[in-house]
Amino acid sequence: MTGRLILIAAGGTGGHMFPAQALAEAMVRRGWRVKLSTDSRGARYTGGFPHVVAVEQVASATFAQGGLAAKLMVPMRIAAGVLAAVRALRRDRPAVVVGFGGYPTIPALTAARILGVPRAIHEQNGVLGRVNRLFARRVQAFACGTWPTDLPKGVEGTHTGNPVRAAVLDRAGAPYIPPGDYPLSLVVLGGSQGARVLSQVVPAALASLPVELRAQLRIAHQAREEDRAAVIAAYSDAGISAEVQSFFTDVPRRLSEAQLVIARAGASTVAELSVVGRPSILVPYAAATGDHQSANARGLLNAGAAILIPESHFDVANLAEQVALVLGNPEGAVRMASAALAYGRPDATERLVELVESVAGAKA
Repeated sequence: MTGRLILIAAGGTGGHMFPAQALAEAMVRRGWRVKLSTDSRGARYTGGFPHVVAVEQVASATFAQGGLAAKLMVPMRIAAGVLAAVRALRRDRPAVVVGFGGYPTIPALTAARILGVPRAIHEQNGVLGRVNRLFARRVQAFACGTWPTDLPKGVEGTHTGNPVRAAVLDRAGAPYIPPGDYPLSLVVLGGSQGARVLSQVVPAALASLPVELRAQLRIAHQAREEDRAAVIAAYSDAGISAEVQSFFTDVPRRLSEAQLVIARAGASTVAELSVVGRPSILVPYAAATGDHQSANARGLLNAGAAILIPESHFDVANLAEQVALVLGNPEGAVRMASAALAYGRPDATERLVELVESVAGAKA
């Protein structure tokens, strides 16, 4: 490929990597050369990226993990990553650098600023992550996936929405089959890292449902690897048909077939629910920075597309009541699905592409 080069920098979680993948797919289709800068964690999510995207692993670190010795090494590891990024950008200078958040984006964005390369940021959540807040005033454009977004004073954001992968767009607006007297599909997602509280509460809540409803359930449950055995046993003991994996590679298909989704309120999950159009019960991660998952869920909640259960109230009885409410009310479930679809922004990728190309074009 001989087109202009875009460098995409994204941290090591699905919340950062999935919208980065959507942008990469779109830019490749437009004839751009695309490079991805991430760390070893992020590299685990690169399997779905177009094969022509060059993946570069960078040295970076976070103060949020490890002991004192590891924290003392963070500045040196980041500095090493910045120096390597400066050399790489000098060898093959991009027209634009786009950061999606996470500590692995620091080297690329810092090097781009040093060399005067145009820069943009996409923030998925309603509350900025630490790195995006640090660079918010140091980029030419700031794209917001959730609206409104709590931006620093003086920073003007553009509401693009959260890009979703091509596999999700392929299922956009898939016809919703409301609950009825037939097998019912429930999808349980804890974000790309899984969620222990969902694994602890969801199987017990579903086991407490009336036997007739319980017999109809077909569960796809994403759980941490260390929790899988216990979750499998819990469903088996309750006589519930369940597939339990640490990571599903076919989430878009599973969402399109679901009558109900129980999930964390990560930005990518919220975007995918709204593009496909599915009712959901959302359980925001209580320890999320700035309670940003509650902010992410607000749009679906206000639209009437989701039920929100704060983690402090997420227990067996409460969840069972809400699941039964949705599955026992087909008309209400259809309204929730329609409301989710109306809230979605399936053109988020195109909006972001236009913003990125305008930043790149400013110095073309």
